[in-house]
Amino acid sequence: MALELIDVSKRVGVEQHIYPTSLTLEPGGINILLGTTLSGKTTLMQLMAGLDQLTTGALRFNGKDVTRTPVQKRNVSMVYQQFINYPNFSVFENIASPLRVARVAETEIKKRVGEMAELMKLSGMLDRRPSELSGGQQQRTAMARALVKEADLVLLDEPLANLDFKLREELRDELPRLFANRECVVVYATTEPVEALLFGGKTATMHEGRVTQFGPTGDIYRRPKDLISAEVFSEPPINHAEVVKQGATLSLPGGPTWAALGGAASLADGTYTMGLRPHHVTPSASGEQPIPVEGNVMVTELSGSESVVHFHLGGRTWVSQSHGIHPFEVGEVAQLHADVSKAFYFNSAGALVAG
Repeated sequence: MALELIDVSKRVGVEQHIYPTSLTLEPGGINILLGTTLSGKTTLMQLMAGLDQLTTGALRFNGKDVTRTPVQKRNVSMVYQQFINYPNFSVFENIASPLRVARVAETEIKKRVGEMAELMKLSGMLDRRPSELSGGQQQRTAMARALVKEADLVLLDEPLANLDFKLREELRDELPRLFANRECVVVYATTEPVEALLFGGKTATMHEGRVTQFGPTGDIYRRPKDLISAEVFSEPPINHAEVVKQGATLSLPGGPTWAALGGAASLADGTYTMGLRPHHVTPSASGEQPIPVEGNVMVTELSGSESVVHFHLGGRTWVSQSHGIHPFEVGEVAQLHADVSKAFYFNSAGALVAG
């Protein structure tokens, strides 16, 4: 069982919402669409579901062409960021509603709703109405309704975005277990790289209607194929700066110089864009190849467990993210260290050439 997108695109008037995209999404793990708001995630999911028509291309599910199959004839479930429940139905009836539409026998409905309610921790709330539930319980109800249908394709469009931190963490832990033994294709859209890493599976990074990279989540995080994919898969944003390779060294113009090691050693002399994630820029020297950097502090963000500092470096804004409390003052010159052993190097076209 797999969902194949074959040169799928969507155009509205002169605006290209989705550029030609080919993907194969399989069961056995969560397939993630990772990108910022308006990157095209929801539009692509609506095309997968049959809620919107393709401009070009084709969809195949389990080897069958479903491009023109109406959504009512597809076994698809979708959960949105804004949870949707029937306000006049009880929790039981909300969860049971797709089974009633499918004319499932009453005994089977009771059995499947009971099992799903237990799985989603809703067993004691089946007689309540949505207005009597917390936001997390309402989203659990919406998700239970989507899952009880035992759909072949389950689409989750930022389903945790409006929940508080604790509920997000709980459901992030539960979701992979919910789908562990289900023979269905699961697609999960998110703006958060952390969610992609937690779920594992495969990830498609999206930017302005394009899938920039697709593959095992950990592989894309460790080796983005271009600067755009690296930027999509970094929060806070990945730091980047122009660097010059000359002989056996690399340098920031007007800044430090360091030995070109690993893949960087084989780069031809010239100018490259270096990318370095914020957690590799820290107040104290750490890592395999720390170099000193400094810049004027613009913004500081302190929490109980980490410090984030935004500062100017070589005409760009860089971010340092480190464990513990490091009290920098806005306007001061911050003395920091960048572990360049973890850097990516991109050519003038933005393609990864070392790292």
